[in-house]
Formats: sequence, structure tokens, C-alpha cells
Amino acid sequence: MAASYELKASARDRVGKGAARSLRREGLLPAVIYGDKQPALPITIPVKETTLTLHKGGFLTHIGSVEVDGKKHQVIAKDYQLHPVRDELMHVDFLRVSANTSLTVDIPVVFINEETCPGLKRGGMLNVVRHTVEMIVPANAIPESLVFDLAEADLGDALHISATTLPKGAQPTITDRDFTVATIAAPGGAQDEEESSEEEATEE
Repeated sequence: MAASYELKASARDRVGKGAARSLRREGLLPAVIYGDKQPALPITIPVKETTLTLHKGGFLTHIGSVEVDGKKHQVIAKDYQLHPVRDELMHVDFLRVSANTSLTVDIPVVFINEETCPGLKRGGMLNVVRHTVEMIVPANAIPESLVFDLAEADLGDALHISATTLPKGAQPTITDRDFTVATIAAPGGAQDEEESSEEEATEE
């Protein structure tokens, strides 16, 4: 299972807000590694390198390697906190993963052949219902995206989850219906909706 990024960390024995502030002054960030039926491991990681990794994209869907005092842990970031004002990283939660681990992640949706889409060429508009799809996937085969082909989509058509080829071993968390991911709205549909909303507001 290849790691897409590597971070060096140290075990952390200080906890609490005061300790966290002290760590950040040193250019370090409090984090924790948990899961895989092992005790939680509080750690510190470098703020600069972790922030760069976050901004590269895919932080919550890419497998990483965190080396703690010489021992490497295969992980995936499950959550992170940002400062409400400064938008700086405050804390990261990492989940241990192995080849047998399954994860629930949000996979981005991507559309191709928009330039040849019949519905769009006739003035329609792509209405994206879901920008991501929550999927259960193997930790060693997390897809970068779900691809939907618009080459034959016409006005009024709806693209359901069945319109894409799901990666091997992956399945949506919604299994009871063929849910809609996007539609090709007729020309003026969005404008009509706006006018309707304005009329309702005027009546009120």
C-alpha cells in the first residue's frame, strides 16, 4: 500500500489547551493516531509540512505514512480542525489502515465530454445534485473520483449512480436506490426558479 505523503512525528505526553499552544509556538501540531484495535497514540507533527500536505488536495482520501520515533504507521486523515479566524491547522485525527481496512470516504464527482453534451449544446445547464458521493472503499484502492460521461446526455436527462463504473470493491453507502448525481436542466429553468422565489417573497 503506497503512501502518497510522509510525515515525521514524535509521541506526545502533554495534553490540554496550554500544551497545544506551546507546541504551536514551536512549529508543531497536536494530532492522534487511532484504530486497528490498538491504543490511541497522541503525537506531534510539523505544522508547515502538514499544511502543505493538506493544500495539495486529497488529504482525507489519500493514504499517508507517519513515522513516530522510528516506527512507520500507515494512516488516513479522518478529520482536522482549523482555527475559526486564522484558518490555520489546529489538530489532525489519523486512522491506522491496513490492506484489509475498509473506509467510508467522500469521493469527488467528475464530468467529462461537457463540450459535446447534446443537452448543454442546446442551452441546458448541468445541475450537480451531489459534488461528492459517500463510498465504502478498500483502504488500498481509494478512487480519485467517480467519472460521469455527458456525451449522450440530453435536456431533462438525469445521471444516476448507475451511470458510472464503480471501482472494484467500492460501493455507495446508499444502497436502496439508484440515486441522482446530476441532471441536465432545460434552458431558463434556473431563471424561472429565481423569478418564482422572488414572487413568493413579494407575496409574503
